[in-house]
Amino acid sequence: MEHSKRYTRQVALPEIGIMGQQKLLNAKVLVIGAGGLGCPVLQILAASGVGTLGVVDGDEVDMSNLHRQLLYMNEDCGKKKVQAAKNAISRINPDVNVNVYPEFISESNIAKIANEYEILVDCTDTIATRYLINDISLHYGKPMIYASIHKFEGQISVFNYKNGPSYRCLFPEKKNNNIPNCITSGVLGVLPNTLGMLQATEVLKIILGIGEVFSGKLLIYNALNLTFNELDFIRNEEQIRIGTFKGEQLENSEKQDFEINKEAFLDFCSNEKYTIIDLRESHETPKINSKNSINISFFEIENHFSQFQKDQKIILFCQSGLRSRKALSLFIENGFTNVVHLQKGIQSLQLEVI
Repeated sequence: MEHSKRYTRQVALPEIGIMGQQKLLNAKVLVIGAGGLGCPVLQILAASGVGTLGVVDGDEVDMSNLHRQLLYMNEDCGKKKVQAAKNAISRINPDVNVNVYPEFISESNIAKIANEYEILVDCTDTIATRYLINDISLHYGKPMIYASIHKFEGQISVFNYKNGPSYRCLFPEKKNNNIPNCITSGVLGVLPNTLGMLQATEVLKIILGIGEVFSGKLLIYNALNLTFNELDFIRNEEQIRIGTFKGEQLENSEKQDFEINKEAFLDFCSNEKYTIIDLRESHETPKINSKNSINISFFEIENHFSQFQKDQKIILFCQSGLRSRKALSLFIENGFTNVVHLQKGIQSLQLEVI
């Protein structure tokens, strides 16, 4: 093994040794989200010698990221996170192979991307995306390492590991199943790094086959009083069936493109063949000036399905793309075949739409 001196202290552990280090070298891990959680996961896995890392994120580095996303530096602001992360990883360990996907995970790409890896690490901040990761994890039989953060608290668990419970077993999907992300609620910079290190630990344990994987338990961490609490939960066969079915749907639909960019959206605004649905609340701005646009709140959209044809050309949008992405899933689940949504939402248009 080349550069074995790098791993001397690790290999010295009898639970790891040369064979364990070779397992790490052969491993392929997908990290979904290169933000507060993803950065420490990538740093630790790269330093530990995981051979192949995939990084999925469509975002760019912003100055507001730097207090918690320690892979990045001032000069990275404005760059794609995945490329900045790859550059940083090469400095940590040039022997690691890094595959980058400069896009947000979605119904149209998750099956193809996830299929190339053995372990999926959920470092995202939206519940809708977590259901996607869970469902494709179930379908492919790959473990999902989950963590989430909120202000001064965080939680972590491992789902779909050796017939263990899934994310849906712990959090059955509801119509209004949203919590604030760190953009709206704020976060202590050290918190995602703490949870990310725990995620990386679970990844290493799974690869090496050592210790007790944290499956069937939820660890809840409070940074303010430094407490750790555990919650036990069990496999729910009904939720497993739901997740497996949805995972199959994701694989079958991987060739379809469910997202459009701002240029395509502007073109469609003047095309009367398309129905454009604004999922925002009535007070949200900016407004768009389009004859074929209607406003239906995200929280009411399911009550209006009957007014649309199953093959009707529909474009969904909201402020940031989060609500429209979840609404897209609802349309697809109800048999609609010609629905897309605006990636990154109306905020991506800035002053182009009036």
